Amino acid sequence: MGTRGRGRLADRRVPQPGDGGSKGAGSNGVGPDGVGPDGVRPGGAVPGGVGPAETAPVRGRAARRRSARRAARRRSRSLLREFPLIILVALLVALVMKTFLIQVFVIPSGSMEQTIQVGDRVLVDKLTPWFGSEPQRGDVVVFKDPGGWLESDRKLSGDGPVLGAAKQVLTFVGLLPSDSEQDLIKRVIGVGGDTVECCDAQGRLSVNGTPVDEQSYVASANPPSRQPFKVKVPQGRLWVMGDHRDVSADSRFHMGNPGQGTIPLSGVVGRAFVIAWPLDRFHQLDVPSSLSSLARAPQARGTVPEPVGVGPVPMEPPLVMGVLGILPVAVRRPGRPSV
Repeated sequence: MGTRGRGRLADRRVPQPGDGGSKGAGSNGVGPDGVGPDGVRPGGAVPGGVGPAETAPVRGRAARRRSARRAARRRSRSLLREFPLIILVALLVALVMKTFLIQVFVIPSGSMEQTIQVGDRVLVDKLTPWFGSEPQRGDVVVFKDPGGWLESDRKLSGDGPVLGAAKQVLTFVGLLPSDSEQDLIKRVIGVGGDTVECCDAQGRLSVNGTPVDEQSYVASANPPSRQPFKVKVPQGRLWVMGDHRDVSADSRFHMGNPGQGTIPLSGVVGRAFVIAWPLDRFHQLDVPSSLSSLARAPQARGTVPEPVGVGPVPMEPPLVMGVLGILPVAVRRPGRPSV
């Protein structure tokens, strides 16, 4: 009875040093080795590295903002390093296109109306000539001035040395129009060996004695030619005429020049195959069947054309060239030449 209400001393367990169940090491129940009563260190760690990993500290909003700014700066520096490479690749692509594939020309005059009008941008195929393709009758071709077809006067540029050098680079690769190019655009009427004559009793132009119906491409109210002529086209050369015969300074007006008004195949830049701008005039430049269906003349030598008197030579400014010519021009130069 003396022991009622009290535990027996023998039943009480004497705390031992290092006993995880004892709280003698501190009020929080953590022993001297830093291990709690359940064998887990404060913060969730388990002795010996076994158990849940320690919780990573939570990053504040300011830290996240600083990290985002650092990433943005790295992206900006990367873009600045890549920008010169992007520009170089773009210039090389433009140069390759201009030299070997397609070039755009701006039409500055009305010598090819109504087929091609002033301000039209035409795409010129420069690839097929590399594979031996030659212009045929009816093709609209761009060609270099064979000599004496264009005026040689050039206006002096008012650009400074820096701006002038930049424009020369962009012109070289074809991204700006060129004022120094000596290019013209006409329709092929006769090829090597053909005899082209105008006009017969009905006022028609004929090729190798066959009259040609030109109503589908010659400008309205224009006769085939107001100057009579007859010429045999030398091999390796072309006889070209504008569709607006009354204002076109074509082969008829240069019969006194070397080649008797014809142009060499080597001077052909390419064949114009589509009007690309403005969009409401976008269409393919088809070859008239009245010319394409003509039989080829027998191969013969001799290039003696009959002399012909002509009146004053119309003005014939050069084409304006540029790869980006199908887009509305961002820079308009005063006195821009017009074909």
